[in-house]
Amino acid sequence: MISWTNMDKLASYQALTKVSPICLATAMSGEGGAERVRKYTVPMGAGLAFNYGARPVDDSILAALSALAEEAQLTEKFAELYNGAVINTGEKRLVLHHLTRGQLGNDVIADGTNKRAFYTQQQSKIADFANRVHAGEITNAAGEPFTTVVQVGIGGSDLGPRAMYLALENWAQVNGCRKMKAEFVSNVDPDDAAAVLARVDMAHSLFIVVSKSGTTLETLTNESFVRDALKNAGLDASRHMLAVTSETSPMAKSPDYLAAFFMDDYIGGRYSSTSSVGGAVLSLAFGPEVFDMFLAGAAEADQLATSPDLLENPAMLDAMIGLYERNVLGYPTTAVLPYSQALSRFPAHLQQLDMESNGKSVNRFGQPVDYVTGPVIFGEPGTNGQHSFYQLLHQGTDIVPLQFVGFKNSQMATDIDIQGSTSQQKLNANVAAQIIAFACGKQDDDLNKNFAGGRPSSIIIGDKLTPAALGALLAHFENKVMFQGFAWNLNSFDQEGVQLGKVLAKRVLAHDTDGALKVYSDLLNI
Repeated sequence: MISWTNMDKLASYQALTKVSPICLATAMSGEGGAERVRKYTVPMGAGLAFNYGARPVDDSILAALSALAEEAQLTEKFAELYNGAVINTGEKRLVLHHLTRGQLGNDVIADGTNKRAFYTQQQSKIADFANRVHAGEITNAAGEPFTTVVQVGIGGSDLGPRAMYLALENWAQVNGCRKMKAEFVSNVDPDDAAAVLARVDMAHSLFIVVSKSGTTLETLTNESFVRDALKNAGLDASRHMLAVTSETSPMAKSPDYLAAFFMDDYIGGRYSSTSSVGGAVLSLAFGPEVFDMFLAGAAEADQLATSPDLLENPAMLDAMIGLYERNVLGYPTTAVLPYSQALSRFPAHLQQLDMESNGKSVNRFGQPVDYVTGPVIFGEPGTNGQHSFYQLLHQGTDIVPLQFVGFKNSQMATDIDIQGSTSQQKLNANVAAQIIAFACGKQDDDLNKNFAGGRPSSIIIGDKLTPAALGALLAHFENKVMFQGFAWNLNSFDQEGVQLGKVLAKRVLAHDTDGALKVYSDLLNI
């Protein structure tokens, strides 16, 4: 029997708050620190490993977190989700993004359809279309091949797919898998669309318009921008436009699109990178085989997330340690710091994933909670971030838990030895040094040069950023957010917080304003 209970009502949570915290600086010093790093690591699929030696836990705290995960029924709730229960209580919907990359449990039948079969069918349609484009069977009106694909979407229709594309662009180049260049238009700011359209060859470009409802204001505005540019170039827009939408949207069967690929209400935008939303652009850019490798990595991480053993379940473990840092230690922020330029937009995607999912102050039944929930998420790739905001991370008044990502080898396999070490070795030397500097600090009589230490971090380590590794990395964080939402008794799968601004913006555009809203509208010349 599943019980959805606020976390502060669980006996195991009350017990957790009474466990003595550790002194991380002491724990990470000397041979004891070396032993922690060796001991506190767990495989997370696709050759990745999650190392939490520098997080503020010991065996007693881990035991208390395991008891909390068990009492909160995290494993059982995950099973409910992937077996098709109505987990999204706000919108009374199933949550099925896991089915886009593998069937963990029973077949899920919804709306009279086997949803796994539906998602697989859409992936097959995309693969066939992409292969025909790459083979020169689908061309522009002049019979010339398409060389660029442009995704037009916003939020989850942009952040995830864009981050995944950038993460694999170099890998695909080196491995001969780069089929088409991809660009992205998201912001309703006309400068965004204008800049992208100015640098692409319109005659040889395909445009994917992504809108589940077919009514997203920003996306439809940018679609009109694209159609106008195609018309001005003397091109038939219907030969260049694709739709990714729901079967019931006005875009679904419109002759204005060369092809349409479908998603449904059971996959939220921020969880949609492994659906048609990511599948179309990534398959066109790199080929369906690469997208399949990406899905396989995600499926491997999903399988690990089903384990009821906290110490063998990296996503649940990451989630519970993060919950301990947030709710017991009181840390309000988490930084995601990939030491890989290819992951330059990955923190932005995780920012939406985490903050839109768990940025809630009411539980899944709409009742206020009496504890803090999702942290603020931010980040940049190393080593750039070191020369930006690490000053605050090292010596600021707030302690910010850190989530590093690093790889032993670069994607491009091009490097140079300078002063006895390669660029990749210098990169990895920096991340290793930062972990110890944050955890252990450095004592100095000059307080301006004193580092208190005790600043926690974890690191995900892999051999190289491949499609499978990327898929596992993505699924790890998706599942981490899910487990934290379950523990906090939140609905992590709706986003009512984004709606009010949309409603007011429509009023502004309709000139239906008064008070301060009218004044701001006038100041902005609307």
